[in-house]
Amino acid sequence: MPDTPTTGTPTTGTLSDHLAHWAPPVVETSRRVDPWSSAAFAALIDAAPPALDAGTPLPPMWHWFTLLDHPATADIGEDGHPAHGPFLPPIPGRRRMFAGGRLHHTGDITHGSLLHTRSSVTAVTTKTGRTGEMAFVTVRHELSADGAPVAVEEQDVVYRSEPDDTPRRTTPRPAGGEPEPAGDWRRALTTGPVLLSRFSALTYNGHRIHYDTPYATGVEGYPDLVVHGPLLALLALELPRLHSPAAPVAEFAYRLVRPAFSPATVVAAGSPAGDGAEIAVAAQGALPSLTATVRLGGEHT
Repeated sequence: MPDTPTTGTPTTGTLSDHLAHWAPPVVETSRRVDPWSSAAFAALIDAAPPALDAGTPLPPMWHWFTLLDHPATADIGEDGHPAHGPFLPPIPGRRRMFAGGRLHHTGDITHGSLLHTRSSVTAVTTKTGRTGEMAFVTVRHELSADGAPVAVEEQDVVYRSEPDDTPRRTTPRPAGGEPEPAGDWRRALTTGPVLLSRFSALTYNGHRIHYDTPYATGVEGYPDLVVHGPLLALLALELPRLHSPAAPVAEFAYRLVRPAFSPATVVAAGSPAGDGAEIAVAAQGALPSLTATVRLGGEHT
């Protein structure tokens, strides 16, 4: 998910050079968990909502609808992303790709509770691959509800440097013909521009690759609109919510390995394995876009 360049950032040097003196701050945020967001997301994916009364638990990762940034319109870049932010590294022609993450749950986040997060960058590394140099940034979120620790979430983000004179990358649409992910658990979701624009609105995500087809194809080089990575992760988590409701998710780890493109029916499938499950999410006819593991636990304390 590309970002716009950071104003004032030098345009020469390696990514390590640009990141050598970067000192991102610790950011703390508190917001009340509104059941409206839970009801809205359930309606978006045509799912039965969880119990919405005060004190009832959120499904895992649904706290994403509460902890949202709201930058001013004047601070938004040409691609729809914020031009600046506490965890956006000083890289020229910055391009951002959400790569995955991990969640460790120790307690419930409940509707009506005051959700607090302490967020910080915990790792920054650079690597050079066949497509060039990349910076890997891990952001850690320590979550508490009404003062009690309830979860730790880590998000991995990959950044590239692509100044204006960089040749535009193009991503072809998969040829098709791949089998659906296999598993005893299955959940399908038909995606299209309306669903993607509604999810963008629900998550306050202005990135134009999710709703602006001419921009996605003509500027970013994608074959069509891109399905949000967080939506794929949430679809994966629908499987234990539907098929193992008595055992809450204790841990969730996921990797985004390739984009999924609209319009497509996206399928999440998996099977129980030990004390959890292994899950894959793919657009029909394509290889998986997300792979994940879930560990199920007993009642949270």
